[in-house]
Amino acid sequence: MRNIKLTLAYDGAGFHGWQSQPGMPTIQGAVGDVLRKITQEELVVHGASRTDAGVHALGQVAHFKTHSLLPAGEFQRALNALLPPAIRVVAAEEVGMDFHSRWQAQGKTYRYRIFRGGVLPPFDHRRALHYSGSLDEDAMAAAARHFEGEHDFTTFAASSGGEDEDRDRETVRVIHSSEIVHEPGREEIAYVVRGRSFLRYMVRKIVGTLIEVGKGRLAPVDIPQLLEARDPGRSGPTVPPDGLYLVSLEYPDPTDSLASFPSRRSARSRS
Repeated sequence: MRNIKLTLAYDGAGFHGWQSQPGMPTIQGAVGDVLRKITQEELVVHGASRTDAGVHALGQVAHFKTHSLLPAGEFQRALNALLPPAIRVVAAEEVGMDFHSRWQAQGKTYRYRIFRGGVLPPFDHRRALHYSGSLDEDAMAAAARHFEGEHDFTTFAASSGGEDEDRDRETVRVIHSSEIVHEPGREEIAYVVRGRSFLRYMVRKIVGTLIEVGKGRLAPVDIPQLLEARDPGRSGPTVPPDGLYLVSLEYPDPTDSLASFPSRRSARSRS
């Protein structure tokens, strides 16, 4: 048995997210279907992040276990030959049997694009949020920094789908960096955030709140109060998925001892 790690980039506009769903086009479903054709095995593809419908990725990480002797590079070539053009395998490598793309991820970086020009280029349709109105970008930048550190993000989380799950879930998250950046040479800004893990719709609700700050409906000093309130009804709107990109995942150095990896149980509670 071998363990193959994949790094994937995809345009999520035409897919119903990462996770396989019966009768729906998904990233996990597409990759899994092709791998089963290549290997003739009933294998399962595990992904680091369950990106939602319409969300894109530049550096999603996945893995699968197989009895196939095909080299990792050949898996990459075969997958790219058979997958739809909206999904590309940018890297493939054989890793230790202990590697798990989801449970061992120690950090994620997301980017949300906001196009500020008067006319959204057709190439950015469903790939960026278009907002050409007046925004105080300095205030947005100041507000973004208030999300850094360890906080309870209940205010910025969507329901998980059930009352019991919402009541029992862990809502404290650690954000390492949170900033508004300008895209060089473009009429565009982006929100870039890096953290250990994120709640459902958390980044999109933060962006909606930052836009409210930019419009003057909220002030940067309001962010700590919103965090303290732990009330999902008080955040800004949830922006569309179009502008959201999973940029990269972080993992421990493979030369470190296995003791450095989080356990499956602890990783599950923070994902």
